[in-house]
Amino acid sequence: MSRLTDAEVLLTPSEVAALFRVDPKTVTRWAKAGKLTSIRTLGGHRRYRESEVRELLKSHLNTQG
Repeated sequence: MSRLTDAEVLLTPSEVAALFRVDPKTVTRWAKAGKLTSIRTLGGHRRYRESEVRELLKSHLNTQG
């Protein structure tokens, strides 16, 4: 399992959803499907690496045209 660096920015499902203009539940489904890697906080909440989200967003925008 990879470790987080101190400088790595993590995003909440709502923040990721806002970038893609989808519902936060959609982001959770993407994580369950393996499209995004989620990290669990001690409280059980999902967080997403900003760098990975930006890469997915870039590829998403390229496929739409």
